[in-house]
Amino acid sequence: MASKGINIAAVILALRILTLLTLVASVVVLLLDTYKLSDGEKTTFKDIFAYRYVISTASIGALYLILQLPLATYYAVTEKRLVRGKLLPRIDFYGDKLISLLLATGVGAGFAVTFELKKILPDAFDGFIALAQLAGGAVGSEFIDLLQQERSKIPGFLNMGYIAAGILLAGCVFMALISVLSSINRTK
Repeated sequence: MASKGINIAAVILALRILTLLTLVASVVVLLLDTYKLSDGEKTTFKDIFAYRYVISTASIGALYLILQLPLATYYAVTEKRLVRGKLLPRIDFYGDKLISLLLATGVGAGFAVTFELKKILPDAFDGFIALAQLAGGAVGSEFIDLLQQERSKIPGFLNMGYIAAGILLAGCVFMALISVLSSINRTK
């Protein structure tokens, strides 16, 4: 019977490490995502509130996991809790559920804002291009070319938002699995 506890504790530890790696990867992808205009001005995750939220949820989840790793490692190796009693199993039980739900909100925000921006921004640029073409010689073909170049950069920036949200989704799924396993482990 003890070997099942070791297996569950080891699986939980492995999932915590894997989840931490996915959350860090999601943050890194968004931190590196930039959209540079021709004049040198940059748009980053800081300019989109939902991307800031994605980074915040991933960072909170990563901090929680960093705090949990020593406890999970000790439990997986020794089959004993570092602190006796019901406190740590309760923290695992409720904390894992709370963090998995928090990560789910970050995933939703990341996918939703990226989806909406992918619909709106190209259409907005198309509208500006059409207006510039109507203006004809008053605007100049260089300006129209510049607008078309700027429009072509949008998908790359937003695709990185999808990638970051997808990585965060994987972390959320792993955290949900941890939540289920910590529930099983708590009932033992």
